[in-house]
Amino acid sequence: MRLVMNEPVERMDRPYSRRWWALLVLCLSLLIIVMANTALTVAAPDMTQDLGLSSADLQWVIDGYTVPYAALMLLLGAIGDKYSRRGALVLGLFVFGGGAVAGSLVGSSAGVIAARAVMGVGAAMIMPATLSLLAATFPRAERAKAITLWTATAGLAIAAGPLLAGALLEHHSWKSTFLINVPVAALAVVGALLLVPPSKAHGKGRIDYVGGLLSVVWIGALVYMIIEGPHFGWGVKAVTAAVVAGAGLVLFVVWELRHPRPVVDVRRFTERRFAGSNLAVALFFLAVFGAFYYLTQHLQFVLGYSALDTGLRMLPLAGAVFVGSALTGYLTPRVGMNVTVTAGMVGGTVALALLTQVDAGSSYGDLVAPLVVLGLAIGLALSPCTDAIMGAFPESELGVGGAVNDTSLELGGSLGIAILGSLLATSYSGHLADATAGSGLPASALATAQDSVGAGYGVSQGIAGQAEKAAAQAARAADPQQAEQLRAQAGQLTESARRMADAVGSSFSDAVAHTSLIGAVVLGVGTVVVAVLLPRRAAEVTRESGDREKELAGSR
Repeated sequence: MRLVMNEPVERMDRPYSRRWWALLVLCLSLLIIVMANTALTVAAPDMTQDLGLSSADLQWVIDGYTVPYAALMLLLGAIGDKYSRRGALVLGLFVFGGGAVAGSLVGSSAGVIAARAVMGVGAAMIMPATLSLLAATFPRAERAKAITLWTATAGLAIAAGPLLAGALLEHHSWKSTFLINVPVAALAVVGALLLVPPSKAHGKGRIDYVGGLLSVVWIGALVYMIIEGPHFGWGVKAVTAAVVAGAGLVLFVVWELRHPRPVVDVRRFTERRFAGSNLAVALFFLAVFGAFYYLTQHLQFVLGYSALDTGLRMLPLAGAVFVGSALTGYLTPRVGMNVTVTAGMVGGTVALALLTQVDAGSSYGDLVAPLVVLGLAIGLALSPCTDAIMGAFPESELGVGGAVNDTSLELGGSLGIAILGSLLATSYSGHLADATAGSGLPASALATAQDSVGAGYGVSQGIAGQAEKAAAQAARAADPQQAEQLRAQAGQLTESARRMADAVGSSFSDAVAHTSLIGAVVLGVGTVVVAVLLPRRAAEVTRESGDREKELAGSR
């Protein structure tokens, strides 16, 4: 037996015998590219302190990964279809690992942003390749089950990222959160060569590079606008990006409608099942990534948990994803994807609605129920949508199908962090201004505290530091009257620091509740739209019967 798996899956006359081991490799590859973002949210405070990052720097450290990742997936998915899906996976893992090594070696914000961008390019090769190889390797009867495990892995990565990062940060610097990707990527490369059969589309003509480049332009500009506008204001950069995104999208659609072999057939978006599935994925990750963005901050800053403790307290989400995934595997064949997906989206809406009850007195126990409900909702909704999206593409376009699914996911996640993150910042700033009114806090200190919850607690700690200095001076003062004045000053400063910390905590808690309400409304409205778009059970059965007849006809 050859050490490297070289027999293309398309030439096999029976299902590949080691396909479940191959799925393990694909899930491992998926795990690290999702964890690359979720782990960073926990490592961000240490990175900010070590590199002296501004809030703008930190935002681009996070989103420098997102722009190339989202923008390049369609084009790279098409290239993988034509030349080699496994080759795209392996090359992507090398690029991703190289970016991770670079990120651990640099010592500036620009260097970290550049390294994250390189990792994003690698992720844009890996993500569609995992889905296309899964679809090519598994027979149709097993594909839904495999996609369910793939989706469960994505849910696990959302919670496992903070846990792993927290464990590393207990004894190592933030650079370890980059380096941990390297051995995992190396293991995935070896596993891909040994266990994943090569695959590519046969009879595929020339790639529509013009359409592919237009997709890069409009998606990249859209993601840049989503990041730049809400966080840094609607100045020239954001408005220019909006114009480029709009014009690029129009040109892309016109070109794809006229091209005989488009990179993606945009007419598919007129199909209710396909459009509803993509909308559900985008809306769901808008809610999930937005909620994750502020819940990790609430756990670390307001409730005072360490990075490791924060990761541990996100585990109920991961466990619930697996339960939800198991349920969807049982329910979807029986009640149809409309019911399962709608139930999942209703669950997500309920989870966000529960978070509207967060206040200054809330403890971790108040967050457990929303985390569990959100995890169940992810498991219920996402794998049927992913299966429906992949099922809409022929075998020759599986990489593009994976890219469409993943682009919807990434656009939703970017919108969630940008929109809900912006609402969170605005709400927190307003609540803090109200809470500190009449306190005598200098305007410069208030402006600093309003920048973020971490900066707010930093201002409180600064006041506490002044109190400690005054107390130390009082202890050394020879004049009893002066010592008494200094002790009184120290007491006042200590009380001011306590009130400031309380104001920051209550303001952020109120902002979490307000932002969750907006998120619940958005997801609730989206749930109604998706429920209308997705076909009912009878229509699904008819469609599946037609697909089986086509497969049988093609095999004769």
